[in-house]
Amino acid sequence: MSPMPQTSSKPVVLAVDDAPENLHVLIEVLKGDYNVIVAKAGEKAMMLCRNSPKPDLILLDVVMPEMDGYEVCRQLKKDTNTANIPVIFVTSLSEAGQEAKGLSLGAVDYITKPIIPEIVRARVGNHLDLKRHRDHLEDLVEERTRELALLKEVTIESLATLTECRDPETGGHIMRTKNYVRALATRAAKDERFAGRLDPNTIDLLYLSAPVHDIGKVGVSDSIMLKPGKLTPEEFEQMKKHTLYGRDSLLKAERKLGSNSFLHIAQEIACGHHEKWDGSGYPFGLAGEAIPLSARIMAVADVYDALISRRVYKAPIPHNKAVKIIVEGRGTHFDPALVDIFLEITDEFRSIALEFADYEEEREALASE
Repeated sequence: MSPMPQTSSKPVVLAVDDAPENLHVLIEVLKGDYNVIVAKAGEKAMMLCRNSPKPDLILLDVVMPEMDGYEVCRQLKKDTNTANIPVIFVTSLSEAGQEAKGLSLGAVDYITKPIIPEIVRARVGNHLDLKRHRDHLEDLVEERTRELALLKEVTIESLATLTECRDPETGGHIMRTKNYVRALATRAAKDERFAGRLDPNTIDLLYLSAPVHDIGKVGVSDSIMLKPGKLTPEEFEQMKKHTLYGRDSLLKAERKLGSNSFLHIAQEIACGHHEKWDGSGYPFGLAGEAIPLSARIMAVADVYDALISRRVYKAPIPHNKAVKIIVEGRGTHFDPALVDIFLEITDEFRSIALEFADYEEEREALASE
C-alpha cells in the first residue's frame, strides 16, 4: 500500500456545547495540535459542518436547548456531505442507555464530564487517525474504480479496432452508433415503459459496448467482407453468422470474468442487433421482449446509420427519409416504444451523424429535406 498523503495543516475539530466554560476547556486541551472551532447551539454546528473546509471531527454535547446533541448527530448522519465526520459525544450523562443511544445514531465514542485532558487528546487523536486511514482507503478504491472503468473502455475499443481492420466502412459508423445508442437510452430512461432498466451505469455500458456490435465480422471471409457490391443470398447467409461469431467470442470472455461482467451487454448487442420485433430477424428469430433491450436499442441506431451512410452499392439516404423508414418499421422491425422515443430526438441523431460523417456526400444528404 502506498504511504498516506501528509498535510501540513492542522486537523479541524468542532466543539459544540451551550456552556462557554466547557468550550474554553476543550480549546485549552486541544489548541496545541488542532484548529478548534466552536458552536454554542445545534443549528450553528450544522452550519459550520456544511462550510468548507468541513471539520475533521466533532465533539458534541448532548444536553442543549432547541436542538440536542442526539438530533444534531442524527441530522449529520442523514446528510451524505457530513455523514463521514466522526462524532464524539461529550456529556455528563453517564447511563449505559444514553451511551448506547448515541452510538446507535452513528457516534464513534462517548466521553463523560468532567473531562480528563489526557483522555480527550487520546480519543480525538485515535479517531482522527482512523479517519485518515479510512479516507485513504476510499481514495484507493476510487482510484481502482477509475482504473477498471478505463480497462473496460480500452478493452471495448481494442475489440472494435479489430472490426475496423476488416471492414473499411466501420470507422465513422462506430462513432455514430455509440452516440446514437447513448442518446436513445438516455431518453428512454425517462420513459415509464423502461422504468428502472436504464440506470446511468447501464447507459455507460451500452455506450462502451456499442462499438463491438459487429465484432463477429472478423470471422467472415474476405471475399464476402470486401466484396464491392451487394451480396448474393448465399453470401448473405454467411454474413449473418457474424452475430453468432461475435456472441461466441464475447461469451467466452464473459464466462471467465463472471456473469456480472461488463461484456454481458456487449455479447447481447453483438448477437441480437439484427433480431426484429416481429420475430423475422436473425440469428434466432426472437420476438418482442425476448430480444434484449440493449439489442433493440442497437437495432434502431444501426439501421438509421446504415440508411444515412454511403456504401459502395448505394448513396446515402436523406435524414427525413431515414426517419420515415424507421417509423414504417415500428412494431415489425423495431420496438414500438423505442421508435416513439426516437421520434422525439431525431434532431439529435442528425447532429451526431453530421458530426461524425465520413463523406461530404453524407453531410449533404443529412442537410437536405
